[in-house]
Amino acid sequence: MSNPFSGRSRLIVSIEALSKIYEDKQQRVTAVNGVDLSVKEGELFGLLGPNGAGKTTTIGICTTRILPTKGTVNIAGVNVVEQPALARRSIGVVPQYNTLDRSLTIYENLYYHCLYFGFSARQARDRAEALLKQFLLFERRKAFPMQLSGGLQQRIQIARAIAHRPAVLFLDEPSAGLDPQSRIAMWDAVRALRQEGITVVLTTHYMEEADELCERVAIIDHGKLLALDTPQMLKRTLGADRILDLKLLQTERASLQQQLEQLTGVNCVEATPEGLRLFMQGSGEASGEHLPQIVQMAQPYGVRDIAISEPSLETVFIRLTGRDLRE
Repeated sequence: MSNPFSGRSRLIVSIEALSKIYEDKQQRVTAVNGVDLSVKEGELFGLLGPNGAGKTTTIGICTTRILPTKGTVNIAGVNVVEQPALARRSIGVVPQYNTLDRSLTIYENLYYHCLYFGFSARQARDRAEALLKQFLLFERRKAFPMQLSGGLQQRIQIARAIAHRPAVLFLDEPSAGLDPQSRIAMWDAVRALRQEGITVVLTTHYMEEADELCERVAIIDHGKLLALDTPQMLKRTLGADRILDLKLLQTERASLQQQLEQLTGVNCVEATPEGLRLFMQGSGEASGEHLPQIVQMAQPYGVRDIAISEPSLETVFIRLTGRDLRE
Protein backbone atom coordinates (compact mmCIF):
# COMPACT_ATOMS: atom_id res chain seq x y z
CA MET A 1 0.00 0.00 0.00
CA SER A 2 1.46 3.37 -1.02
CA ASN A 3 2.09 6.04 1.59
CA PRO A 4 0.00 9.16 0.78
CA PHE A 5 2.56 11.33 2.57
CA SER A 6 5.70 9.99 0.90
CA GLY A 7 5.78 12.86 -1.59
CA ARG A 8 5.69 15.48 1.15
CA SER A 9 9.02 16.15 2.80
CA ARG A 10 8.78 19.65 4.24
CA LEU A 11 7.65 19.84 7.83
CA ILE A 12 5.41 22.85 8.47
CA VAL A 13 4.76 22.07 12.14
CA SER A 14 7.35 20.37 14.34
CA ILE A 15 6.59 19.74 18.02
CA GLU A 16 9.20 18.12 20.26
CA ALA A 17 8.84 17.09 23.93
CA LEU A 18 6.18 19.75 24.46
CA SER A 19 4.87 20.27 28.00
CA LYS A 20 2.76 22.90 29.70
CA ILE A 21 2.23 22.94 33.46
CA TYR A 22 -0.05 25.36 35.26
CA GLU A 23 0.58 25.66 38.96
CA ASP A 24 -0.14 27.88 41.93
CA LYS A 25 -0.11 27.42 45.69
CA GLN A 26 -3.20 25.19 45.58
CA GLN A 27 -2.63 22.88 42.63
CA ARG A 28 -0.44 21.75 39.75
CA VAL A 29 -2.08 20.83 36.43
CA THR A 30 -0.22 19.28 33.51
CA ALA A 31 -2.15 20.41 30.43
CA VAL A 32 0.35 19.05 27.87
CA ASN A 33 2.68 16.20 28.77
CA GLY A 34 5.66 15.46 26.51
CA VAL A 35 3.93 15.64 23.12
CA ASP A 36 5.95 14.88 19.97
CA LEU A 37 4.39 15.23 16.53
CA SER A 38 4.94 16.81 13.13
CA VAL A 39 2.71 17.97 10.29
CA LYS A 40 3.80 17.96 6.67
CA GLU A 41 3.18 20.62 4.06
CA GLY A 42 -0.33 20.45 2.59
CA GLU A 43 -1.58 17.98 5.18
CA LEU A 44 -4.98 18.14 6.84
CA PHE A 45 -4.15 17.06 10.38
CA GLY A 46 -6.45 16.52 13.34
CA LEU A 47 -6.04 16.59 17.12
CA LEU A 48 -8.85 14.44 18.53
CA GLY A 49 -9.78 14.25 22.18
CA PRO A 50 -12.38 15.24 24.77
CA ASN A 51 -12.69 18.69 26.32
CA GLY A 52 -9.76 19.27 28.65
CA ALA A 53 -7.46 16.85 26.82
CA GLY A 54 -4.83 19.52 26.07
CA LYS A 55 -5.74 20.23 22.44
CA THR A 56 -6.44 23.95 22.86
CA THR A 57 -3.32 24.45 24.98
CA THR A 58 -1.22 22.76 22.28
CA ILE A 59 -2.74 25.05 19.64
CA GLY A 60 -2.20 28.05 21.93
CA ILE A 61 1.52 27.27 22.15
CA CYS A 62 1.79 26.70 18.40
CA THR A 63 0.16 30.07 17.71
CA THR A 64 2.36 32.00 20.22
CA ARG A 65 -0.49 32.77 22.65
CA ILE A 66 0.83 30.47 25.40
CA LEU A 67 4.44 29.90 26.49
CA PRO A 68 5.43 26.26 26.94
CA THR A 69 6.99 24.96 30.15
CA LYS A 70 9.31 22.68 28.18
CA GLY A 71 9.88 21.62 24.60
CA THR A 72 10.06 23.34 21.24
CA VAL A 73 7.62 24.22 18.47
CA ASN A 74 8.72 25.29 15.00
CA ILE A 75 6.29 26.67 12.42
CA ALA A 76 7.68 26.76 8.87
CA GLY A 77 11.14 26.50 10.40
CA VAL A 78 10.66 29.33 12.91
CA ASN A 79 10.81 28.78 16.67
CA VAL A 80 7.57 30.21 18.08
CA VAL A 81 9.14 31.15 21.42
CA GLU A 82 12.35 32.69 20.11
CA GLN A 83 10.76 34.52 17.14
CA PRO A 84 7.01 34.84 17.80
CA ALA A 85 6.43 37.84 15.51
CA LEU A 86 8.07 36.09 12.56
CA ALA A 87 6.23 32.84 13.30
CA ARG A 88 2.87 34.65 13.31
CA ARG A 89 3.34 35.62 9.68
CA SER A 90 3.10 31.91 8.80
CA ILE A 91 0.11 31.26 11.07
CA GLY A 92 -3.63 31.67 10.59
CA VAL A 93 -5.90 31.04 13.58
CA VAL A 94 -9.62 30.46 14.05
CA PRO A 95 -10.22 30.14 17.82
CA GLN A 96 -13.20 28.50 19.51
CA TYR A 97 -14.83 31.86 20.16
CA ASN A 98 -15.96 34.45 17.61
CA THR A 99 -13.37 37.23 17.22
CA LEU A 100 -14.93 39.17 14.32
CA ASP A 101 -15.17 42.92 14.95
CA ARG A 102 -18.90 43.53 15.28
CA SER A 103 -18.53 47.24 14.49
CA LEU A 104 -17.10 46.48 11.05
CA THR A 105 -18.73 44.95 7.98
CA ILE A 106 -17.48 41.54 6.93
CA TYR A 107 -15.60 43.21 4.06
CA GLU A 108 -13.92 45.60 6.50
CA ASN A 109 -12.96 42.71 8.80
CA LEU A 110 -11.01 41.20 5.92
CA TYR A 111 -9.68 44.50 4.56
CA TYR A 112 -8.19 45.73 7.84
CA HIS A 113 -6.72 42.30 8.59
CA CYS A 114 -4.81 42.53 5.31
CA LEU A 115 -3.60 46.04 6.12
CA TYR A 116 -2.34 44.81 9.50
CA PHE A 117 -0.20 42.22 7.71
CA GLY A 118 1.42 44.81 5.43
CA PHE A 119 -0.80 44.76 2.34
CA SER A 120 -1.19 48.02 0.43
CA ALA A 121 -4.71 49.50 0.34
CA ARG A 122 -5.23 48.16 -3.18
CA GLN A 123 -3.85 44.73 -2.33
CA ALA A 124 -6.05 44.58 0.77
CA ARG A 125 -9.15 45.51 -1.23
CA ASP A 126 -8.43 42.94 -3.94
CA ARG A 127 -7.70 40.19 -1.42
CA ALA A 128 -10.82 40.93 0.65
CA GLU A 129 -13.03 40.91 -2.43
CA ALA A 130 -11.44 37.70 -3.74
CA LEU A 131 -12.03 35.94 -0.41
CA LEU A 132 -15.65 37.08 -0.24
CA LYS A 133 -16.19 35.62 -3.69
CA GLN A 134 -14.34 32.41 -2.80
CA PHE A 135 -16.52 31.93 0.29
CA LEU A 136 -19.71 32.89 -1.60
CA LEU A 137 -20.36 35.99 0.50
CA PHE A 138 -19.55 38.82 -1.91
CA GLU A 139 -23.20 39.83 -2.24
CA ARG A 140 -23.33 40.28 1.54
CA ARG A 141 -20.05 42.16 1.88
CA LYS A 142 -21.75 45.18 3.52
CA ALA A 143 -23.38 43.04 6.21
CA PHE A 144 -22.21 43.16 9.81
CA PRO A 145 -21.22 39.88 11.52
CA MET A 146 -24.29 39.77 13.75
CA GLN A 147 -26.52 39.92 10.66
CA LEU A 148 -25.17 36.53 9.55
CA SER A 149 -25.82 33.03 10.86
CA GLY A 150 -23.24 31.29 13.04
CA GLY A 151 -22.14 29.16 10.10
CA LEU A 152 -21.55 32.18 7.85
CA GLN A 153 -19.68 34.00 10.60
CA GLN A 154 -17.43 30.97 10.96
CA ARG A 155 -16.82 31.05 7.21
CA ILE A 156 -15.73 34.69 7.46
CA GLN A 157 -13.42 33.85 10.36
CA ILE A 158 -11.74 31.21 8.19
CA ALA A 159 -11.48 33.67 5.29
CA ARG A 160 -9.88 36.27 7.56
CA ALA A 161 -7.44 33.71 9.00
CA ILE A 162 -6.08 32.88 5.52
CA ALA A 163 -6.20 36.45 4.18
CA HIS A 164 -2.45 36.99 4.70
CA ARG A 165 -1.70 33.64 3.01
CA PRO A 166 -0.27 31.74 5.99
CA ALA A 167 1.60 28.46 5.62
CA VAL A 168 -0.58 26.75 8.23
CA LEU A 169 -4.11 27.34 9.47
CA PHE A 170 -5.07 26.31 13.02
CA LEU A 171 -8.77 25.65 13.61
CA ASP A 172 -9.79 25.13 17.24
CA GLU A 173 -13.08 23.18 17.42
CA PRO A 174 -14.28 24.76 14.15
CA SER A 175 -17.73 23.16 14.10
CA ALA A 176 -18.61 23.66 17.77
CA GLY A 177 -22.07 25.18 18.06
CA LEU A 178 -22.89 24.82 14.37
CA ASP A 179 -26.01 23.09 13.10
CA PRO A 180 -25.49 20.02 10.86
CA GLN A 181 -25.97 21.96 7.60
CA SER A 182 -23.49 24.68 8.63
CA ARG A 183 -21.05 22.01 9.78
CA ILE A 184 -21.06 20.33 6.36
CA ALA A 185 -20.58 23.73 4.67
CA MET A 186 -17.64 24.43 6.97
CA TRP A 187 -16.11 21.05 6.09
CA ASP A 188 -16.37 21.92 2.39
CA ALA A 189 -14.65 25.26 3.04
CA VAL A 190 -11.80 23.54 4.89
CA ARG A 191 -11.31 20.99 2.08
CA ALA A 192 -11.16 23.83 -0.44
CA LEU A 193 -8.23 25.40 1.43
CA ARG A 194 -5.99 22.55 0.31
CA GLN A 195 -6.27 23.83 -3.26
CA GLU A 196 -4.38 26.91 -2.05
CA GLY A 197 -1.65 24.72 -0.55
CA ILE A 198 -2.53 25.66 3.03
CA THR A 199 -1.70 23.13 5.72
CA VAL A 200 -4.60 22.73 8.16
CA VAL A 201 -4.39 21.62 11.80
CA LEU A 202 -7.73 21.30 13.54
CA THR A 203 -8.79 20.25 17.01
CA THR A 204 -12.07 18.46 17.55
CA HIS A 205 -13.93 16.17 19.90
CA TYR A 206 -16.25 15.10 17.08
CA MET A 207 -14.98 11.78 15.78
CA GLU A 208 -17.04 12.16 12.58
CA GLU A 209 -15.24 15.42 11.84
CA ALA A 210 -11.79 13.90 12.30
CA ASP A 211 -12.75 10.86 10.21
CA GLU A 212 -14.33 12.94 7.45
CA LEU A 213 -11.67 15.64 7.10
CA CYS A 214 -8.29 14.51 8.37
CA GLU A 215 -5.57 12.58 6.59
CA ARG A 216 -3.89 11.82 9.91
CA VAL A 217 -5.23 12.05 13.44
CA ALA A 218 -3.45 12.37 16.77
CA ILE A 219 -5.52 11.10 19.70
CA ILE A 220 -4.83 13.09 22.87
CA ASP A 221 -6.08 12.64 26.43
CA HIS A 222 -4.90 14.16 29.71
CA GLY A 223 -2.20 16.01 27.81
CA LYS A 224 -0.61 12.85 26.38
CA LEU A 225 -0.38 11.68 22.79
CA LEU A 226 -1.92 8.19 22.76
CA ALA A 227 -1.92 7.32 19.05
CA LEU A 228 -1.17 8.91 15.68
CA ASP A 229 -2.03 7.52 12.25
CA THR A 230 -4.54 7.76 9.43
CA PRO A 231 -8.18 7.26 10.51
CA GLN A 232 -8.28 4.00 8.57
CA MET A 233 -5.18 2.58 10.24
CA LEU A 234 -6.31 3.69 13.70
CA LYS A 235 -9.59 1.82 13.23
CA ARG A 236 -7.74 -1.26 12.02
CA THR A 237 -5.98 -1.49 15.39
CA LEU A 238 -9.30 -2.65 16.82
CA GLY A 239 -8.99 -5.91 14.89
CA ALA A 240 -12.71 -5.95 14.06
CA ASP A 241 -15.03 -5.38 11.12
CA ARG A 242 -18.16 -4.99 13.27
CA ILE A 243 -18.79 -4.05 16.87
CA LEU A 244 -21.80 -5.36 18.79
CA ASP A 245 -22.85 -3.61 21.99
CA LEU A 246 -24.96 -5.56 24.46
CA LYS A 247 -26.74 -3.61 27.19
CA LEU A 248 -27.64 -5.93 30.05
CA LEU A 249 -29.65 -5.68 33.25
CA GLN A 250 -27.44 -7.99 35.31
CA THR A 251 -24.16 -6.58 36.59
CA GLU A 252 -22.39 -9.95 36.97
CA ARG A 253 -21.40 -10.74 33.38
CA ALA A 254 -18.01 -12.48 33.62
CA SER A 255 -19.39 -15.93 32.76
CA LEU A 256 -21.24 -14.61 29.71
CA GLN A 257 -18.12 -12.75 28.59
CA GLN A 258 -16.13 -15.98 28.66
CA GLN A 259 -18.82 -17.84 26.68
CA LEU A 260 -19.04 -15.16 24.01
CA GLU A 261 -15.26 -15.12 23.57
CA GLN A 262 -15.47 -18.76 22.41
CA LEU A 263 -17.74 -17.95 19.44
CA THR A 264 -16.33 -18.13 15.93
CA GLY A 265 -15.77 -14.66 14.51
CA VAL A 266 -15.59 -12.97 17.90
CA ASN A 267 -12.14 -11.46 18.24
CA CYS A 268 -12.51 -9.90 21.68
CA VAL A 269 -15.16 -9.15 24.32
CA GLU A 270 -14.80 -6.17 26.65
CA ALA A 271 -16.88 -5.13 29.65
CA THR A 272 -18.64 -1.76 29.45
CA PRO A 273 -20.52 0.15 32.16
CA GLU A 274 -23.82 -1.08 30.71
CA GLY A 275 -22.92 -4.53 29.44
CA LEU A 276 -20.48 -6.12 27.00
CA ARG A 277 -18.88 -5.04 23.72
CA LEU A 278 -18.02 -7.69 21.11
CA PHE A 279 -15.36 -7.04 18.47
CA MET A 280 -16.30 -9.25 15.52
CA GLN A 281 -14.51 -10.18 12.32
CA GLY A 282 -16.24 -10.80 9.01
CA SER A 283 -18.95 -9.10 6.99
CA GLY A 284 -22.13 -7.59 8.32
CA GLU A 285 -23.97 -10.64 7.04
CA ALA A 286 -21.70 -12.90 9.08
CA SER A 287 -22.29 -10.77 12.17
CA GLY A 288 -26.03 -11.05 11.59
CA GLU A 289 -25.81 -14.83 11.45
CA HIS A 290 -24.30 -14.86 14.95
CA LEU A 291 -26.90 -12.50 16.39
CA PRO A 292 -29.62 -15.09 17.31
CA GLN A 293 -27.05 -17.22 19.14
CA ILE A 294 -25.65 -14.19 20.99
CA VAL A 295 -29.15 -13.06 22.01
CA GLN A 296 -30.00 -16.54 23.25
CA MET A 297 -26.82 -16.70 25.34
CA ALA A 298 -27.38 -13.22 26.77
CA GLN A 299 -31.11 -13.65 27.51
CA PRO A 300 -30.62 -14.90 31.10
CA TYR A 301 -28.69 -11.69 31.84
CA GLY A 302 -31.55 -9.42 30.83
CA VAL A 303 -30.97 -7.91 27.37
CA ARG A 304 -31.96 -4.24 27.35
CA ASP A 305 -30.59 -3.29 23.94
CA ILE A 306 -28.36 -4.49 21.09
CA ALA A 307 -26.53 -2.26 18.63
CA ILE A 308 -24.23 -3.21 15.74
CA SER A 309 -21.83 -0.62 14.32
CA GLU A 310 -18.65 -0.30 12.29
CA PRO A 311 -15.37 0.60 14.00
CA SER A 312 -15.00 4.34 14.57
CA LEU A 313 -12.40 6.71 15.97
CA GLU A 314 -14.58 7.01 19.06
CA THR A 315 -14.29 3.24 19.55
CA VAL A 316 -10.51 3.59 19.20
CA PHE A 317 -10.54 6.32 21.84
CA ILE A 318 -12.60 4.19 24.22
CA ARG A 319 -10.22 1.26 23.71
CA LEU A 320 -7.22 3.51 24.51
CA THR A 321 -8.68 5.35 27.50
CA GLY A 322 -11.61 3.33 28.81
CA ARG A 323 -13.95 6.32 28.56
CA ASP A 324 -16.19 8.05 26.05
CA LEU A 325 -15.07 11.08 24.02
CA ARG A 326 -18.03 13.03 25.40
CA GLU A 327 -17.23 12.37 29.05
